[in-house]
Amino acid sequence: MARENVIPTEFHYWDRLADPRVQQARRMFRTVFRFDPQPSEDLVRAFGEAYYQADPVAEAFVDEVYLGEPGPKAGRAMLDRALEYGVDSVPDAPPSLIRLFEEFETPPDWLDPELVAQGAQVFRRWGTSVFSFATTSTLEMYSESSIAKPLSYTGGYAGDRAHKRQLETVRFWIDVSEPGGLDPGARGRQTAMRVRIMHVFIRRKLMARPEWDYDAWGVPISVGDATLTLMGGSVVPGLALWSIGHQTTVREIEATLHFWRYVGHLLGVQPRWYPRDFQESVRLMFAAFVKRAHTAGTDGAELVESYLPAFEPKPGTPWRKRLRDEINYRMQIGYTGVWLLPSTYARHTMPRRFPWVLHPIVQAPLIFGAETLRRTIPGLDAVADRVQRHRREQWYRNEVGDRAAEFQPVEEFRR
Repeated sequence: MARENVIPTEFHYWDRLADPRVQQARRMFRTVFRFDPQPSEDLVRAFGEAYYQADPVAEAFVDEVYLGEPGPKAGRAMLDRALEYGVDSVPDAPPSLIRLFEEFETPPDWLDPELVAQGAQVFRRWGTSVFSFATTSTLEMYSESSIAKPLSYTGGYAGDRAHKRQLETVRFWIDVSEPGGLDPGARGRQTAMRVRIMHVFIRRKLMARPEWDYDAWGVPISVGDATLTLMGGSVVPGLALWSIGHQTTVREIEATLHFWRYVGHLLGVQPRWYPRDFQESVRLMFAAFVKRAHTAGTDGAELVESYLPAFEPKPGTPWRKRLRDEINYRMQIGYTGVWLLPSTYARHTMPRRFPWVLHPIVQAPLIFGAETLRRTIPGLDAVADRVQRHRREQWYRNEVGDRAAEFQPVEEFRR
């Protein structure tokens, strides 16, 4: 599956670098951040080659156990037991399972547990705002076939399934960022492994489809695209949420980078070139936007246009929940209207932004004031953490009720 020293044909970085608009953006970045955002050739090449890299350790386990003997049901039981009680508790554990958990349970050399804990706390502090922002920033990347095609073929984030899959993602974010959520035996750590195995199944099914363009897109759910997803939970919201009053320092952004790097490690996303600091992360995001091919077409458009309707109140909902759903739906319109590029919003069939787009703008001074108090009054940081943890759990429960997230791959693609 993997290729050495090859870059997908839709990786257009070098073709677009000289574009006047790209150079204008580069100058703007240099003015704002006071450093050149253009990355080194080595980083760009490693990023491009990562589109042919995936997760060979987890894939070996799926091949040996799920797709061979003893089969998927027994494989799931083995995985669950190993997650709950340790791999030593699995009778006659196959070599691939032992290798998978050896990697999973061995801390990488670069790991700083205190920095991971700090990054998780910063992510929690962003509350439910980061749920809206992280998804909205993904909408912008649905123009790319390597991202949009897997989601479109499976139907996971399109049409009626969109809400369920979006909320499974939110559950994952909550689980991994809870205090101690990545400790051995913790729910977040277990969720990461289940998502990792789910990705293997989706990747295998997509690679078997004749319409998957391996030369243009690389492998499905590649290390390249997965690393951008990790950036979408760290440096990107760390900067963007200043727009609604959150005050995140460069050091705190770097803590979220480290936190999400460790989450990525547990997910099998382990690039050696993962950004170590704020400047490197900005340079990677610069490369990600420059290299875009904009070929997803109607598949990408469907994903964008399915996002907001997923939050519309459902018929037959009790009036109290319907009221909350009506408010939340309009809040999501406001957040999307503020954070999605105006050209992207206008290009798609979307709800009217006004007046809901005023909500994030109006609340910004309130959030900024609360953030200022949190930073200056001892003890308020811990209070804010408890409040945000409660708020995001309540937000999630309002959306899904008592239903548990499954993290199961789709059995059949919709087309």
